Amino acid sequence: MPATKDLHDLGQSLWLDNITRSMLDGGVVQRYIDEYSVTGLTSNPSIFDKAIASGHYDDAIRAKSAAGIEGEALFFELAIEDLRRAADLFLGVHERTGGVDGWVSLEVSPELAYDTEATVSAAAALHARAGRRNVFIKIPGTPEGLPAITASIAAGVPVNVTLLFDAAQYRAAADAYMAGIEQRIAAGLPAAVGSVASVFMSRWDKAVADSVPDALRNRLGLTVGLDVYRAYREVLDSDRWQRLAGLGARTQRLLFASTSTKDPTAPDTLFVSGLAAPNTINTMPDETLEAFHDHGEIHGVLPADGGDAAARFAEFSAAGVDVKALAAKLQADGAQAFVDSWRDLLKRIVDQTGAVT
Repeated sequence: MPATKDLHDLGQSLWLDNITRSMLDGGVVQRYIDEYSVTGLTSNPSIFDKAIASGHYDDAIRAKSAAGIEGEALFFELAIEDLRRAADLFLGVHERTGGVDGWVSLEVSPELAYDTEATVSAAAALHARAGRRNVFIKIPGTPEGLPAITASIAAGVPVNVTLLFDAAQYRAAADAYMAGIEQRIAAGLPAAVGSVASVFMSRWDKAVADSVPDALRNRLGLTVGLDVYRAYREVLDSDRWQRLAGLGARTQRLLFASTSTKDPTAPDTLFVSGLAAPNTINTMPDETLEAFHDHGEIHGVLPADGGDAAARFAEFSAAGVDVKALAAKLQADGAQAFVDSWRDLLKRIVDQTGAVT
């Protein structure tokens, strides 16, 4: 039995962190669903930038530009077309799991990361345009993004909270989600609105790779994963969440993101094997998915109490790593990196439009 099936049977969802029109046309996404136990999909500007650079969108760009669509509007036309197709492929999973799984994700413009009102408006518009009930809108869990998450959930827009890095940021996202559900209940609206909280893993080890002793290399991301999972289980056990669940709210599932290994000397399945846990999600690029399917192993299940995370954090502290400060820096740097990728993507759209017309 492939390791992907073992992980699925454990109760962790495997999602694909990639989408291209050629993967849809060539049946690759469907094969991952059928053979690799993949039950959802995420996307981001960098993924679309690389996909559009491949030339597989040239005909669509030519047709849309001839109709007067350009720039950001042209991108969202392309992205929504792809994500509708992907959402349809995962619709069976979505229905079979009662809406727990089978989601795909579309991101609001990263330029809006620090603009609450614009984020709320864009999230609602994108979800309406997508026209599929199993589409998440990705909103960053920055301080300015948190009220946008609450408002979007209150409005019934399913949200993938992105750009989270540690347990404190995860808890803030969970609080924003629950506040939105509470607003719905107070207004007499159904409590069931989908959401996931995406915590980024591999960037931790990349950030400290040159500043910690060899014994601590490639250990910080997994340590953060232990601590975040502890926080997740505590939220689910809290009286506040139990009340909301009793009124019909859906669990905001924890999603481990950025799970490709950045260090070529580390195992290529490091952040899949080491983050196995039921009722969570691991989204991974196709290279990591293929590797785990081929030779992956599950190295136990994350303990609900965080295991030895505190002792591990103490080792990093002794090595001069301020984990709390680094989490804030990673979130700020991540937001800027998304903006940079977004601008690269829009430039790619302009360049590609000129090339094909």
